[in-house]
Amino acid sequence: MGSPKAGVAIRTRYIDAIGLFDTKDSGRSPRGRARQHEGRRDVASKGATLELAVLGLLHDSPLHGYELRKRLNLLLGWTRLLSYGSLYPALKRMLRAGLVTEVATDTPGVSRRQRIVYQITAEGSEYFAGKITDVGPSAWEDEDFNMRFAFFSRTDSEVRLRILEGRRSRLQERLDRARSNRGPAGADRYISELQRHSIESVEREVKWLTDLIAAERAGPEPRPGAATTRSATTPAKGSSRSKTATRKPDQRTQHKSVK
Repeated sequence: MGSPKAGVAIRTRYIDAIGLFDTKDSGRSPRGRARQHEGRRDVASKGATLELAVLGLLHDSPLHGYELRKRLNLLLGWTRLLSYGSLYPALKRMLRAGLVTEVATDTPGVSRRQRIVYQITAEGSEYFAGKITDVGPSAWEDEDFNMRFAFFSRTDSEVRLRILEGRRSRLQERLDRARSNRGPAGADRYISELQRHSIESVEREVKWLTDLIAAERAGPEPRPGAATTRSATTPAKGSSRSKTATRKPDQRTQHKSVK
């Protein structure tokens, strides 16, 4: 028998050979063309999600590249760390499309370097308003849904409900598939734990979405303290009588003291 390292080397060469074959075959066979089209569509989808997130942040205020990247990382979550190598090509595309514009501003302090600030244009605002209300299947996917949810305050209730319900149906399909594909009893312990963790994670998100849908259908909650403020400012019935009743004994007492 060969050494473990030799086995790893053979498997690595075998995987590399498969990758090379797939690359050469990517544009020839129908399966290769389908894989190539799917990869391009995935890249295009991620790029569109990033551009929409940029427009949403610039809709609030102009930002320079460093601040924009920091806010995008907060928006997209800890599972994805956005690099400048992804951000600046997206900004260049948006500049060419007329969605944003850049303005050079002077940096306060000793340095005289000018800082580039990005601003959304009228065309960019119109594009953002149209895309953020899109309720198609792309809005239900993981990365796109998180970005859409972050800007839910800029959509109406009907749009929010359709996206939430679509996301829940998509996750329910994923949950049913995961439950039916669970390994048999006695399977590898760690694979079983990974499957269990995945199922429980989806179950929690489905419950979270169900609660959000119920709250959205119930409508906006009354602002806390509204009823209390009204009752405090509105005089209660009989309050004027009680005040008059308390004043009369004082008046009689005052007359007696005068006599």
